[in-house]
Amino acid sequence: MLDQWAYLNGVEIDFSRPGKPTDNAYIESFNGRLRAECLNASWFLSLADARERI
Repeated sequence: MLDQWAYLNGVEIDFSRPGKPTDNAYIESFNGRLRAECLNASWFLSLADARERI
């Protein structure tokens, strides 16, 4: 699904190498903080609830 969306919108997907978080340290740091401060601290009832609260 992501691949199809990217193709249709002219977006090139560029993943970090497995086990190499330093390839994209800024995003890895953001993901860690989002997980710690939002996702692990809350219980979401649905995807819509998560979207609204985040």
